[in-house]
Amino acid sequence: MKRNVKVATAVTAGVLAIGGVLAGGAVAAGTDGTTAPGTTARQQMMTGRQHYAERHGEGMQDTRRDGSCTRYTALAAQGTLTATQRTTLAGMAEEEKLAHDLYTAFAARYDVRVFERIAAAETSHLTAVRTLLDRYDVTDPTAGKPAGEFTDPAVQATYDRLLKQGEDSLSGALKAGRTVETEDIAALTKALSGLTAPDTRQVYTNLLAASERHLAAFEHWIAAE
Repeated sequence: MKRNVKVATAVTAGVLAIGGVLAGGAVAAGTDGTTAPGTTARQQMMTGRQHYAERHGEGMQDTRRDGSCTRYTALAAQGTLTATQRTTLAGMAEEEKLAHDLYTAFAARYDVRVFERIAAAETSHLTAVRTLLDRYDVTDPTAGKPAGEFTDPAVQATYDRLLKQGEDSLSGALKAGRTVETEDIAALTKALSGLTAPDTRQVYTNLLAASERHLAAFEHWIAAE
């Protein structure tokens, strides 16, 4: 089923003022929607609501099933970045934009809320990276780029390949999401090695934790297919 999805493109003003960094909740599997013998009508109703939340990526103020990230913290002190680390930082912006643009495209194509929720999270992630770009006076490669367009040819090729994969089926889209998060985890883990700047370590560490949650959410939906 196709539908139009509006994805949030801003974060709380107070977060922007301090260079907000995403640090959301956990991701875990939920209930299976079954009802045990002898349960009350209210318990049956709650079980049904939980099952609906599980199937639609929503639910009962619980972000565990859809990879949402909901909490923010102040940005740590500025440090020093090497030339290589500055290049890596610029690349992180492209990676976050790739994830956002890809998940937004899939959210518009499939009636699966996990894409919409994680795309909104990626907006906040990109905001945090852009705050670092500004702090360290690094050119933002994503500035002025419309959805689906990237400065780095390699990133562009990856986006085009994963978009095509996801256009064929929901299964393909979920697996594309898994690929993005797996590669982000590897890139962030590598970027943290030897990094001393407190603010950049903070952002990367939070992005790594978020990617792990997003990966768990995609893995769950792939298993449920």
